[in-house]
Amino acid sequence: MTPDPDFFTYKNCRIATYQIGEGPPLLLLHGWASSAKVMMPIARQLAHLRTCHLIDLPGFGQSDEPPEAWSVNEYADMVDAFIQTLRPKPVDLLAHSYGGRITLKILADKTRKDQVGKVLITGGAGMKPRRTFSYYIKKSVSTLLKIPARILPSSLRESYLRKVRSSRLWKKLGSSDYRKLSGVMRESFVLSVRDHLDSLLPSIQHEVLLLWGDRDDATPLYQGERMEKGINRSALVIMEGAGHYAFLDKPKQFAAIAEAYYEPGEANG
Repeated sequence: MTPDPDFFTYKNCRIATYQIGEGPPLLLLHGWASSAKVMMPIARQLAHLRTCHLIDLPGFGQSDEPPEAWSVNEYADMVDAFIQTLRPKPVDLLAHSYGGRITLKILADKTRKDQVGKVLITGGAGMKPRRTFSYYIKKSVSTLLKIPARILPSSLRESYLRKVRSSRLWKKLGSSDYRKLSGVMRESFVLSVRDHLDSLLPSIQHEVLLLWGDRDDATPLYQGERMEKGINRSALVIMEGAGHYAFLDKPKQFAAIAEAYYEPGEANG
């Protein structure tokens, strides 16, 4: 059962936060189209070592949508503002998927380096994906579908685009995450997935444990391997038989590794 949230306000956005456990602070960040509820099982397993803080990122769970489309930078600024409210410093992080994308932004910012201690990223997003042949086919078709809008009168253009976006063909072209969104969150999603963070890796000096499922099909293992190669003080642990949600697929194994990593006396090293 998820505890009742407290609320943190950032730029007129009401953000739900949760807290369980005792000890030094550990902030857990969930992935896109998810919520703090998904991270609660691993938080409960670490609550004997850490005061676990969880956030419903804006647009998910019980948090408001951002007031306008946010890029990864705005999400990182929000998380950093929340970290400023926690004591003591530095704060350890455990981030999944999109939360990993946010974490990479924070770690690469030298002005924030003293705010964060140890970091565990699992199934982290942010690396430029390998493009398949089918990707380029879909991109070409979507471009062709948009061409008539360029030559139509402005009075007809929006009506045509609405019909295209509601067509079966268009729905097959877009990702499932994109199709589920509307308005400001759809724009935020586009800003985020276009922001590839590979170039930030060499500037990260924090200790980072990368914990990856070998069956992860959302952020495939090669992306974890790329992070390990790019981040100087990182180590990659591969969990056999686990997918994108390794902490749910293999909860005991994941928790044992995380507990050893965050063990008191070794934390924030």
